[in-house]
Amino acid sequence: MDTLGVVESRGIAAGAVLADGMVKAADVELARAATICSGRYLIFVTGTREAVATAVETARASGYALSGSFVISNVSPQVVGVLKRSVANPEGDAVAVVECRNVSSGIAAADSAVKRSAVQLARMVTGQGINGKSYFVLCGDVASVEEAAEAARSALGQNLIEAVVIPRPAVSVINALTGGMR
Repeated sequence: MDTLGVVESRGIAAGAVLADGMVKAADVELARAATICSGRYLIFVTGTREAVATAVETARASGYALSGSFVISNVSPQVVGVLKRSVANPEGDAVAVVECRNVSSGIAAADSAVKRSAVQLARMVTGQGINGKSYFVLCGDVASVEEAAEAARSALGQNLIEAVVIPRPAVSVINALTGGMR
C-alpha cells in the first residue's frame, strides 16, 4: 500500500459514483471520500501502483468532470500521516505556506516538497472551509524550507496561488498555521 490515488470531482453525486467505480475496478482501499467546499467531492484510495492507477484511470475515463487527479507512488509517510490528521510538533527555524488552487495538486506538491528536502509537513488543509483550495505548511531550517517550497512551486505550475517562506516566525504564527502544535 505504497501508492496514493487522489481524485477530485467537480460534483458530489458524480464523486459518489466515481468512488464506487474506483473500488469496484481495482483492489484498492477507500481511505477517504467526502465533500469539500464548492460542491466538490474528494476521493483518496491506496493500494499497489497498478491497482491505484487502474482506479484513478477509471475515474478519468468516466466522463465526469474532475478538478484534478493524481497517482503518487512511494508516497511520503508524512503525506499519509497528515492526510490521516496525525501531526508532530513542528521543528526548525523557518516555515513555508504553500497555497494551491485545488486539493489534488496540493497533495502532489506536498509529496514532491518533502521528498526534495529535509523538511517536516506540519499541516495540510484539504478544501473544506477554503472554497475548495488547499494549503500546506512545511517546517525546517531556512535553506531546506526554501528548497522544498521551490519544489512545490515547480510541481504546482498554474495551480500555485502563492508560496511564501517565513524565516524565524513568531511562535504565535506557527501556532496559528499548525493548529496550536507548538
